[in-house]
Amino acid sequence: MAKPTGFLEYERKNNPGVEPLERIKSFNEFHTPMSADERRQQAARCMDCGVPFCQNGQPIMGMVSGCPLNNLIPEWNELVYTGEFDAAAHRLLITNNFPEFTSRVCPALCEAACTCGLNGKPVSVKENENFIVENAFRTGVIKPNPPKVRTGKRVAVIGSGPSGLACAAQLNMRGHSVTVYEKDDRVGGLLMYGIPNMKLEKHVIDRRVELMKAEGVSFVTNANVGGNIDAGSIMDEYDAVVLACGAGNPRDINAPGRDANGIYFAVDFLTSTTKSLLDSNLEDNSYISAKDKNVVIIGGGDTGNDCVGTSIRHGCKSVVQLEMMPKLPDTRAENNSWPEWPRVCKTDYGQEEAITLFGSDPRRYQTTVKEFVKDDNGNLKGVVTVNVQFVKDENSGRNVMQTVEGSEQYIEAELVLIAAGFLGPKPYVVEAFGVETNARSNVATETGKYMTNVDKVFTAGDMHRGQSLVVWAIREGRDAAADVDEYLMGYTSLKD
Repeated sequence: MAKPTGFLEYERKNNPGVEPLERIKSFNEFHTPMSADERRQQAARCMDCGVPFCQNGQPIMGMVSGCPLNNLIPEWNELVYTGEFDAAAHRLLITNNFPEFTSRVCPALCEAACTCGLNGKPVSVKENENFIVENAFRTGVIKPNPPKVRTGKRVAVIGSGPSGLACAAQLNMRGHSVTVYEKDDRVGGLLMYGIPNMKLEKHVIDRRVELMKAEGVSFVTNANVGGNIDAGSIMDEYDAVVLACGAGNPRDINAPGRDANGIYFAVDFLTSTTKSLLDSNLEDNSYISAKDKNVVIIGGGDTGNDCVGTSIRHGCKSVVQLEMMPKLPDTRAENNSWPEWPRVCKTDYGQEEAITLFGSDPRRYQTTVKEFVKDDNGNLKGVVTVNVQFVKDENSGRNVMQTVEGSEQYIEAELVLIAAGFLGPKPYVVEAFGVETNARSNVATETGKYMTNVDKVFTAGDMHRGQSLVVWAIREGRDAAADVDEYLMGYTSLKD
């Protein structure tokens, strides 16, 4: 245990953030790390409870509670408290290939399950994790560690998002020769182009990729397997193939006027901004711009919030975020007790910035688009929204959505961003390898397994489980690597 009375002596404190009106002037990360002594106090709050739900990572009442990677959280919290930062890093890296990613973009399932959160504020696990990994990079604890022996087996990983990178790192550590193919011009997949710089600056990804290269992993960019690279040649060249291409098929909104100019998928909007930012600091004007526009975002999740923050940094005139579901309560409901995932309303960074800049919350709940309105030139000029309600169907017992008659409203908009989620992987990759899909359009495997119906072809990440979190993608990549290793060698030492 870190400090037996730590949770009684110290209040939770978070890394201070730049004020909204100042941070919207750039796309930089905006939290300042605490000192080592302050971080040790935060780690001292860990109780090392008898049943550490923080590292459990198991579903409770249909929602996962705790870390899916089963990070040994109480152990490295104690090591931070005692000042053994190098040992804390070694303990953290046993279970997490990329804590520099999860400590920035994960919604912290660990903290939601922290025992301190039962009658107070949880331990700042996510920020403790970030301190450990960044200190380890700064002091040289994290350095290239290539395998001493190679197995002679060759593996292709298609996709360089978090699942592909985790799978590649594990297989390389085992001694297999791994080549990662990425369809875009930069390595990172979702991490590179799907998550804005404000949450994850891209030098953090580049640093990890350079480390993996030094350990022997090869990367090929602008390599669209199933497109400009033949899937058959990949199958012929490698002993195993892992499909980790993500869930890149966005869900559309089919309403009258959908063909108007000015309607884009959120992923295309975010990708164009990040690419232009990295290529030219936005000076090439090759991105979808929200400057001086009234913006409507369809979707209330993390991606929708990222669109809010990005639109504000472009200099939008206004921003509205539509959410079909009702507003969640501000505190846990009686039927949502700890350690379940807390179904409560969260105001994220983009919404906080919109409230500060425009004076009101951009979110409109139980609302969807009924019609996109075009001008005479086919350009978007507004949207007609309608309120919705959920009514239980007597036959199926399920809640079904119904529109509320007479609730239509008109919102002026020159830009609409659709952030309504994804419906599985792009079909051309699936077809190129001949793998089967399930009812949810994800690549099918046996339960708990990662091999597809095609011999030596495996899958991992969002392509396998559907749209999910970065931490789940890393979990999938690690588990898929163990299956690949067992297929190649007859046994594996990669299972956690």
